[in-house]
Amino acid sequence: MAEREGLHKIKKLQQTWISYQLLADFVLSAGIAFIWGILTNRLLGWSAWLSLVMFVILFGILSTIRRPWQITLHTICSFLNISYPELEESSELAIKPVNSLNILEQLQLSKIEPALQNVPALPRGFTKRVKIAWILMIAAIGLSFVLPKGHYNWHTASQSLWDSGKSSATPPEKVLPQIESVNIKITPPAYTGKASYGQDKFTINAEEGADVSWTINTNVAIKNAWLLFNEKEKLPLTSVDNDKTKWKAAKNITQPGFYQVSIDGKLSDLYQVQVIKDALPVIRVKTPKQYTHIDAGESPKVNLTVTLSDDYGITDAQIFATVAKGSGESVKFKEYKLKFDESFQQHSRQYNVQKLLDLPALNVTPGDELYFYIQAQDNHQQKSRTDVYIVSIQDTAQLLSMDGILTGTSIKPEFFRSERQIIIDSQQLLKDKDSISVDVFNRRCNDLGLDQKLLRLRYGKFLGEEDESGKEGNDELAKVENFSNAEMFLDAYTDKHDNAEDATFLEPAVKEQLKATLTEMWKAELQLRMYKPNDALPFEYKALRLLKDLQQKSRAYVAKTSYNPPPIKIEKRLTGDLSKITQPVTQQQIKAAADRFEALKKAVAVLEQLKHTLLLNTTDKITLEIAEQQLSAKASAEPGIYLPALSAVHRITASNKDIRTSDIALIEKAIQKTLPSATIMPAPVSTNVDMGLSQGYYKNLNHLNR
Repeated sequence: MAEREGLHKIKKLQQTWISYQLLADFVLSAGIAFIWGILTNRLLGWSAWLSLVMFVILFGILSTIRRPWQITLHTICSFLNISYPELEESSELAIKPVNSLNILEQLQLSKIEPALQNVPALPRGFTKRVKIAWILMIAAIGLSFVLPKGHYNWHTASQSLWDSGKSSATPPEKVLPQIESVNIKITPPAYTGKASYGQDKFTINAEEGADVSWTINTNVAIKNAWLLFNEKEKLPLTSVDNDKTKWKAAKNITQPGFYQVSIDGKLSDLYQVQVIKDALPVIRVKTPKQYTHIDAGESPKVNLTVTLSDDYGITDAQIFATVAKGSGESVKFKEYKLKFDESFQQHSRQYNVQKLLDLPALNVTPGDELYFYIQAQDNHQQKSRTDVYIVSIQDTAQLLSMDGILTGTSIKPEFFRSERQIIIDSQQLLKDKDSISVDVFNRRCNDLGLDQKLLRLRYGKFLGEEDESGKEGNDELAKVENFSNAEMFLDAYTDKHDNAEDATFLEPAVKEQLKATLTEMWKAELQLRMYKPNDALPFEYKALRLLKDLQQKSRAYVAKTSYNPPPIKIEKRLTGDLSKITQPVTQQQIKAAADRFEALKKAVAVLEQLKHTLLLNTTDKITLEIAEQQLSAKASAEPGIYLPALSAVHRITASNKDIRTSDIALIEKAIQKTLPSATIMPAPVSTNVDMGLSQGYYKNLNHLNR
């Protein structure tokens, strides 16, 4: 009966927790929907009934995420075990059937039953989310009383702040007084996939290759009008149906720059023409790495994973592969063009494509190399490609050959032959596996593992590793007369890494490769000790390849050169006649190149003078007009940077009296960006003249020393 009371207690807690979780979701959804309804109603004028729809959606989302109906009895028991230590983490015993409890479980249940009955009906952890939800609801109610009072002031202040910030960032355009309105229609090129759009500002920001048409309405009848691009190209405006107050023109925009509107000979301010360039396709290769080496025993397949992206769309992507066979002068190449399995007909902006490169299908054999790169093309027929990726397959025949060991100097020939012999013995053991007994097979595997260990220990001496046996010199130390000889004990059991004779002279890169070699040897030894020679072969091949790389690094290659000296004339030998040997003389006139920034440098001097006088004479005006031509060329390429300075130059040259210091600073800033940085030339260090006092002091000092 006691067990049933505990089960009833836990089920009641389960129902309470589910109810409070649903209540928390209900209040939280109501609070968020209430705040949303107040904000949308006060700021946007939406109907307050939409908050009810928002409440239903939020309550459904929270209930789906939290899923309080899935709270089980085991969840309640876990909560009780964490929150109440007196239950001794045994509350699960109360929900188990009575017949399934053993004697110890029944004793433990009878012990925790009083503590389980003392658990409150509403634990503190059940009400945490409900309290947070009610706090949010109270805040929403308070907001409903505050927002209507401060709504108008806040909206007005924020609107004025936005307008002031917008006006300071983009000042209003200055148009001619004859212009009443303008309508500019921009038709992006077909490769963008965008529809046409219009604007009522003269400043243009269009895609490269877009067609732009102007329709200008004037408030009075005018005789003629045209558009002046970059102060060079004129585009005449034609009247619509002989209406002298409505004019239009069209042009294809391919380059950035600026333009002006001319009406009856009067020019307007400068307007920017920004061009949005079509970016090249971006290719990101996730796998494989740029250099991939396939060892013996590995699958000769490479999984290619690529992400293609473009600002307007991808139309095609291909893999250009080249297989290199042979070596030296007998090398041969064969090219392949591979397609991805993905179709690019939708011209999406991003594709995640994969391709499995089957090397045998490409006729790539051991010892060959595969070079490939990926090329993508966008809607604008622009192409981009990746770097070259290399995949090579290990050539076991070349690895086991004796070339380079019998000929040439090597300080470690026996070590290379030992590792090669281990590979040969492992392959022979696999061939003899079916014809020998299990005991003989295991014994030969163990012998090969021992050989691999000895080879690893011999290589470990290059890195200063200790002997694993630890038995050398123990016989001498065991003698009674050497018991008190401290120097002998220290010499046997201490490392003398500061001794020059024990230090290694290997470079850090060689040491790292030696460590990697020892690691592969240890892995091969592990597989041999476990009687798995087939699994040990890949590690043995890799260890041998690393050793051969070390062998090649230890060699010095000297290029052979041939020199044929001229024949010696016996009659002039040892005569000492140098009459026909003359010093080479080269005459060359070097003229200093013209300084193409001289006009800008003179303009800086004129501007500095204008800061004090604010008057512009005829000579200074000509200097600024020459500098204006260079700034105009820069503004054609980068209108966003140099166009304000060019407008400032126009204002200064047009009005000799009304000169503002802000325009002068704007022009100086643009000229500073145009001028190249000065080159620092070596110069002697200037020293103060001492009239020979130091030299006289030195002479007198030498005289006294004598």
